[in-house]
Amino acid sequence: MSPASSRPPLAEGTPLLAVEHVVKAYGPRKALDGVSLEVGRGEFVALLGPNGAGKSTLFQLLSGLFVADGGRIAVCGHSLAAAPAPALARIGVVFQQPTLDLDLSVLANLRFHARLHGLGGARARERIDAELARLGLTERAHEPARALSGGNRRKVELARALVHEPDVLLMDEATVGLDPASRRQLLDDVLALKQARGVGVLWASHLVDEAERADRVVVLHRGHVLFTGTPAALVAERGAANLADAFLAMTGGASD
Repeated sequence: MSPASSRPPLAEGTPLLAVEHVVKAYGPRKALDGVSLEVGRGEFVALLGPNGAGKSTLFQLLSGLFVADGGRIAVCGHSLAAAPAPALARIGVVFQQPTLDLDLSVLANLRFHARLHGLGGARARERIDAELARLGLTERAHEPARALSGGNRRKVELARALVHEPDVLLMDEATVGLDPASRRQLLDDVLALKQARGVGVLWASHLVDEAERADRVVVLHRGHVLFTGTPAALVAERGAANLADAFLAMTGGASD
């Protein structure tokens, strides 16, 4: 039985990811100050903010690397603080910094991740083969990760995040360092995934063009949520010509 098929269904109206009034401070500085957002099934939410806005801090909390000082985070109804194991089992993450073992093959990287989630044997092979095929990497499975281009390494990290069939996919500045074609391909892959499987996606970026295809945009600036709504609503609210101008106007012209 796969991890996804063994999970109880969510109560109607329960978001896949719920962040409620979350606070995180480093000494006197609040990196996050009362942040709230939600991601529903099959929804692509772009977390848009300039560098230093608090995006990476939020992702560290969502992935269990750090603990919030206040507020609540729930994944598929499971409190991350009270029930971290079932909450984290429903999440797949692609971090900003590359995390593949470059000396291992693509297949070995994915097998290691599968074992961490309790997948082995035929089921692990089935899930790994499916994700590699979907991303066009089957023929590269036995190559060391070091031999891949930056775009294909990101694809492997995406495949790894999906092996255990998560309900929520976290993408933390995942296109940093990629060429424009690879950036577009990764975004296309994730959008197709949410459409086909109903995965909820939280896509953090400081690149406005990556938010233009989102169902909703959350603008984060200096630890505060300034806006939540559709890209079109953000443009209309600011009376701007486009999303980039609206974002820059809202954040005081901040950019990286």
